[in-house]
Amino acid sequence: MANWITLARLPLLIGIVLLLYVDVPAVRIATAPLVLILIFMDTLDGIVARRRHEVGMLGSKLDIGVDRIVELVLWIVYAHLNLISVAIPIIFVIRGGLVDTVRSFSLVWGETPFGMMRTKWGRRLVASGFMRSLYGVSKAAAFCLLALALGLRGLWAGTPQAEAAEVVWIVAVVASWIATAICIVRGAPVLVEARTLLRDLDARVAHHAPPS
Repeated sequence: MANWITLARLPLLIGIVLLLYVDVPAVRIATAPLVLILIFMDTLDGIVARRRHEVGMLGSKLDIGVDRIVELVLWIVYAHLNLISVAIPIIFVIRGGLVDTVRSFSLVWGETPFGMMRTKWGRRLVASGFMRSLYGVSKAAAFCLLALALGLRGLWAGTPQAEAAEVVWIVAVVASWIATAICIVRGAPVLVEARTLLRDLDARVAHHAPPS
């Protein structure tokens, strides 16, 4: 059930992207609550997984994979619509590629992406509820406000309210860069600890290797 909720985010994401490219202000404004629902579904699948005892390696990996798809697609779309700098999706692509590569090694040995962290500071930055919530809230604010700003720009163009639309856009851009900064901060411990992790995995491989 939880995995189906996770996968259901993908068609909703596609629908949101299509609506963002409809040049009708009201339609674009309507995507803001849809984005909020899209993000809430990420929390919902976790709640369902815990209550139904469906927490496992597949669900964890699937959740992270869909999260990555959602954030990258939205960042790229917003950059294409000239709402944010193209540097933001580039940073997320690079960070995601590096971190996911390191995490893929730990999954081979049955460790969860968050459970692989060895140091206290690494666990606090990567796996703590506070940091994960802060990261999620910053992205949710950015994604929703960017959609809202896009719609309000068209709706209020040439009116006294046009400046208010620009204020919403500025707040959205600030939220986007805050989310980007947190993305870098949370990815750094994974890369810093990569050497230790890979050394531990090499030791496990050597231990399980058949005698020659």
